[in-house]
Amino acid sequence: MSPLAPEPGPRRRRADAVHNTQAILDAASAVLSERPDASLAVVAEVAGISRKTLYAHFPSRELLINALIERAAARVVAALDAADLESGPADAALVRLMEAGWAGMDADPFLLHLATPPVSPEQDRERHAPILERLRAVIERGKREGDVAPDLPIGWVLTAVLALGHAAGEEVRAGRMTSTEAIETLRLSIPRLVRPMPPGRRDR
Repeated sequence: MSPLAPEPGPRRRRADAVHNTQAILDAASAVLSERPDASLAVVAEVAGISRKTLYAHFPSRELLINALIERAAARVVAALDAADLESGPADAALVRLMEAGWAGMDADPFLLHLATPPVSPEQDRERHAPILERLRAVIERGKREGDVAPDLPIGWVLTAVLALGHAAGEEVRAGRMTSTEAIETLRLSIPRLVRPMPPGRRDR
């Protein structure tokens, strides 16, 4: 920079920092989807920045991965809010909720393949709280409106629906299902899991 050139102002520096952070996260998501063990040096190269710049934003690989997970969670929450979970039958809303989660996986496929850094139970609950709150709200509405079996405890339905989602993720991770097949299977499985049993079958 010329000695006579003005120093970049705070707004420009902030804009550059935001741009670099997004470039790093985008590069890391792409790289780690194909090479889960890739180093920060590889991420910096793909992002088109120096390792010094990358380390200034993310001093460790763990911090970078946590930032990726937080960004992915924010995208999923935004997709859930757009899924209109308060309208229509609750079992169909549960399907839309899971589909929104899978859309997040498609946007950040590294989530299916990456060994995430360990977190405390409190951190894990905080990370998943927005999703769990929306899931519980749909289940509670379903029980009130008769779309979810009244004799199934809310906690059990919540756990079972999440378990189905995790099982689908494991099938995709293992290569036994495609993402599209997993979503279609969830569309069939979730209503069968939560719907009230027809009156004629309750005593069998």
